Amino acid sequence: MTNLTDSTVFLTGSNRGIGRALAEALLRAGVLKLYAAARDTAAIADLTAAHPDRVIPVTLDVTKAADIAQAVAAAKDTTLLINNAGVAGFTSSMSENAVEKARFEIDVNYIAPLALTQAFAPVLKANGGGGVVSVSSIAALSNFPVLGTYSASKAAVHSLMQAFRAELAAQGTYVGTVYPGPVDTDMAAGLESEKTPAADVAQAILDGIAAKQAEIFPDAASQGMIAVHDKDRHELEAMTGSFLPAAQA
Repeated sequence: MTNLTDSTVFLTGSNRGIGRALAEALLRAGVLKLYAAARDTAAIADLTAAHPDRVIPVTLDVTKAADIAQAVAAAKDTTLLINNAGVAGFTSSMSENAVEKARFEIDVNYIAPLALTQAFAPVLKANGGGGVVSVSSIAALSNFPVLGTYSASKAAVHSLMQAFRAELAAQGTYVGTVYPGPVDTDMAAGLESEKTPAADVAQAILDGIAAKQAEIFPDAASQGMIAVHDKDRHELEAMTGSFLPAAQA
């Protein structure tokens, strides 16, 4: 996993945001092959056209078991799985539709990485161990106001990857978790805060993968917040209150 040029990568949510930036960064890094997964692969048609010998578009709804099974069957040479696909409801935990949105966030942000990692684990083992990297959030470590259910779903990913790290160690599989702060993407458009360009975050993630970091903090905000987290959890909780959606600020 220290040399991405030898890797065949399966990336979910490759059509936008951090996922799209990761796809572009992986191709620049010289990966052998990129399985670029998205619900609508038309959004990555330009990547496929520009790199027809390396980009394999995969139609994938990460909440559907049949889609996952088909994806695994078609990508038996995968050596690195990146669980990037995610959703955020930006809804108060007290709103009328909080339960409905929480279920969807859990399905996409937590159940999907669980199902995909479990399904790809035998593939990675057969290919020498490889790696799994899942995109969580700095919100996993301290719940953000008005992002209560989203933060909880990302906390579930944080905990889940700790389990996989221990369980997949015997087969030589590296397991990393990414904790971005506010990133300049469509998903974070409503946040009133300084945001890191997605391309910078993607490159930092690849640097963390190359170094086999168990926990990757890919931007200044997340690095600052984890430093506070390690020092004083209560101070971190106060800090997260500054990252309210514009409508709620």
